Amino acid sequence: MACHFSLSLSLSLLLFTYFPSNSQSNQFCEAGIGYDEVGCGISSSSTKLLIKGGTVVNAHHQEVADVYVKDGIIVAVKPNLRVGDDVKVIDATGKFVMPGGIDPHTHLAMEALNTESVDDFFSGQAAALAGGTTMHIDFVIPVNGSLIAGLEAYEKKAKKSCMDYGFHMVITKFDDIVSRDMEIMVKEKGINSFKFFLAYKGVLMVNDELLLEGLKRCKSLGALAMVHAENGDAVFEGQKRMIELGITGPEGHALSRPPLLEGEATARAIRLAGFVNTPLYVVHVMSIDAMEEIAKARKSGQRVVGEPVVSGLALDDSGLWDSDFTTASKYVMSPPIRASGHGKALQDALSNGVLQLVGTDHCVFNSTQKAFGIDDFRKIPNGVNGIEERMHLVWDLMVESGQISVTDYVRVTSTECARIFNIYPRKGAIIAGSDADIIILNPNSTFAINARSHHSRTDTNVYEGRRGKGKVEVTIAGGRVVWENNELKVVPGSGKYIEMAPFSYLFSGIDRADASYLSSLNAPVKRFKSTT
Repeated sequence: MACHFSLSLSLSLLLFTYFPSNSQSNQFCEAGIGYDEVGCGISSSSTKLLIKGGTVVNAHHQEVADVYVKDGIIVAVKPNLRVGDDVKVIDATGKFVMPGGIDPHTHLAMEALNTESVDDFFSGQAAALAGGTTMHIDFVIPVNGSLIAGLEAYEKKAKKSCMDYGFHMVITKFDDIVSRDMEIMVKEKGINSFKFFLAYKGVLMVNDELLLEGLKRCKSLGALAMVHAENGDAVFEGQKRMIELGITGPEGHALSRPPLLEGEATARAIRLAGFVNTPLYVVHVMSIDAMEEIAKARKSGQRVVGEPVVSGLALDDSGLWDSDFTTASKYVMSPPIRASGHGKALQDALSNGVLQLVGTDHCVFNSTQKAFGIDDFRKIPNGVNGIEERMHLVWDLMVESGQISVTDYVRVTSTECARIFNIYPRKGAIIAGSDADIIILNPNSTFAINARSHHSRTDTNVYEGRRGKGKVEVTIAGGRVVWENNELKVVPGSGKYIEMAPFSYLFSGIDRADASYLSSLNAPVKRFKSTT
């Protein structure tokens, strides 16, 4: 497996020490007494930061203010804060101070096609921090259908983590044991979402009967149902068709699973979730077809969340037709990156609220692994990068172009994810009491993306050569400066698992809607039985 860590990261592992967060307290002095002065009772040995003079941006408000951090927690957000001499001061004048990004969709150290994605819970997270993402939510794959065994395996993988993370859980079968274990996941393990694959026939795919059972169980537990929406049976048929036509290269991947199959599965999942009356989260929305189904459902009042990923927003499918296999294969992901026009439509949907937040589906395999499918596109491991690039590309694509505001940028990259998965305002906000996961973004600075300088372990990058405006210059995770002056300062094992409670805001009023439905049935009808 290729390893492309920068020298600065390697040196950082040797030179920097992790300072644990010692307190979750939010006590600070009343107005008129300077923070950290003698009367405040704050130890000089604690980890303290003051971010001065920046424009603090939350999802619904922005203001020029200072941000004071102690022991990993934001203590105060006010103009002209006074602090003691033992506080590290960062000047953010002329820059934006925002919540760190939260990536709702990643696959680190994921096993697929007898191999494993090359970014693990250290390298992938290190890359994320360099790009301004301070938390991600990864997908636990069951082991032989067992949720408990799957979680144990992922807990081991995550021991090397260097930033905060949470888990979604994938469901591949349904029986009494799985139903019981879903309850354990929600009530004891801090998992409040379950994903159902409608694709990958014979591997991860579930049928409609299983999906319905899963939707009902999610509803009863207050857990969010998530779907990978492609018609797996039709994709399987499309793959056979391409092979019969002699189309074995990466372009066959896209041709075998066209947008209409994503649209069909999205519509089906939405209707089944409506039938059960439970919220639905559609991951990696890649096409106009799927987006329009989500728009229609949301317009009717159904609780459907649509998640585009940055590759779908920023790229088109032309790379899949590149004459060089290594180049073409790096773009293979599912659903596929679509033809020109889909990306702009997804950007429009994000700007007008049809789609709610941006993920990455970061799941990277190096060129050697991608070459497993050099003679058969079905054997190419699916996945592209994005965990490091997301914050920069969304800023350049959406804010710099004028499609969304700075506050909307915070919403789609951080706050809405925190709200959906019920960890707001601990995450996704710069307010007193929130975790000190903070980025400082310079809107006048530029970024450049290439495989030589990125922090992922993969040897390719689907955004190779891309340049834009708006650079994350400082990343603070848990109150520690982990990215500054283009240097990473991270240590394996310093990340925390974030438990996520059930019954997020998406479930508000569901019980009343159910009661209204039942009262509308006018059934059962009382009928007289014939006496003859």
